[in-house]
Amino acid sequence: MKSTIPSGLNSPSPLTGEGRGEGEGATTYVLLPAPNYQPYLPIDFFMRQSCRINATPRLLLNRRIMKEPAKIKKPRGKARVIDGKCVACGARCQSACPVDCVEMTDAGEPLINVEKCIGCLKCVKACPAEALEMFFTPEELKILAALSGEGGEEVDEEELERRRKIAPYRGVWVFIEQNEGEPARVSWELTGAGRGLADSLGVELSAVIIGSGVGHLAQEAFSYGADNAYLIDQEVFRQYRTEPYLEAMCYLIGKYQPEVVLMGATGMGRDLAGAVATRVRTGLTADCTGLGIDDKRNLMQTRPAFGGNIMATIMCDRFRPQMATVRPHVMPLPERLSAATGKVIEESFSIAEASIFTRVLEIITDRSGKDSVDVAGAEFIVSGGRGLMAKENFAILEELAEELGAVVGGSRSAVDAGWLPQDRQVGQTGKTVRPKIYIACGISGAIQHLVGMQDSDVVIAINRDAEAPIFDVATFGIVGDLFQVVPALTTRIRELKQGR
Repeated sequence: MKSTIPSGLNSPSPLTGEGRGEGEGATTYVLLPAPNYQPYLPIDFFMRQSCRINATPRLLLNRRIMKEPAKIKKPRGKARVIDGKCVACGARCQSACPVDCVEMTDAGEPLINVEKCIGCLKCVKACPAEALEMFFTPEELKILAALSGEGGEEVDEEELERRRKIAPYRGVWVFIEQNEGEPARVSWELTGAGRGLADSLGVELSAVIIGSGVGHLAQEAFSYGADNAYLIDQEVFRQYRTEPYLEAMCYLIGKYQPEVVLMGATGMGRDLAGAVATRVRTGLTADCTGLGIDDKRNLMQTRPAFGGNIMATIMCDRFRPQMATVRPHVMPLPERLSAATGKVIEESFSIAEASIFTRVLEIITDRSGKDSVDVAGAEFIVSGGRGLMAKENFAILEELAEELGAVVGGSRSAVDAGWLPQDRQVGQTGKTVRPKIYIACGISGAIQHLVGMQDSDVVIAINRDAEAPIFDVATFGIVGDLFQVVPALTTRIRELKQGR
């Protein structure tokens, strides 16, 4: 490449040149890079083109390409195990690791190869017992502190994509379960819980009502805290069937994009929630006992896990809507405000009866006779467990229950032994109850049982083992032989009633 430089100007760049005359007052140079010279401009810039330099060459050849200051990367840390917290869940952390840096011991606990760990957090998120944490060196902690002070946050492309994907979703929805226009109590319990979630998120709470002749439920939803009611009132939805209700729910979700959808953990709710979550490709947590919102607008869904041995908090942070089912009587029934108002949004969804594969031929009400009782709805419950030792011994509990106007329930151990029917079982795999008084007789207090009755107003525990876990949730505890204590209580209550 040849470049013509006006005479009288000395080239400041360390380039060698061979000169020869070419016109008046000009010298032509063949520019060659000097040894060990790193040019400010790429050498191929000179090789590709020939130019006549009319400006001062110092300005051109000495021009530096300005670079942005290097951005400090946010340290990712390394995963490590918290002593004593691992529950040997079955190597979930190992399965989640993308770089195979997790090995399992014979006891089922993880060993982290810190040399291979890339700090992706996947094992931490997968752990149901929160037994893993991220560890940072002192130098990394200083960088984190500096970034925090600057208000800077390094956000990778994956996180930006996640935020973009979930940003359109807003609002909390509660599906109002009904049968021939009669609402299920759990729907109003969830409306109260949904009100708290909506307030935390700063969004509106909406009730979703699907059926035929169900318009009156909108006002009832407002009285329990809903701001809006999405109403689909058509004959094809008179009886619950999975197909039409699924199509209607997915239509509403696709159109209005809620970020949270709650349903009761009933036969209908479990059937519909699972179908909807599968269709819209999101996560679903069943049988939750607690709901909350974290600082990233994620729904914190708490439920028993691993046979009830731990309480796990589950979050669906990458998909929307976030869906959960909650058992009846887990959440308190909110106060009913008859004067409350809201907005009814009527929707029409076209689905032909001929396209639905199922038909409701007859509705048969379950009436099992006098032995059938609603344990979940009882205000007073007397429950027995393994400590009763035999089916015949439940007679002393029945006497006490008769004096109190209570119903008799039992633990899983009592039901598995055949001492009580399945519909009397209280606990994780039975009924969740919220009575005014719950008397636990001969029940040790395994977590499977506690999650079903711990929200009772008053818990009275009778057990000969002073260290039994049931006393941890008991309002009043009696350490003694239930075969002496229960008859004494029955006699005393009978005397008090007779003395009135």
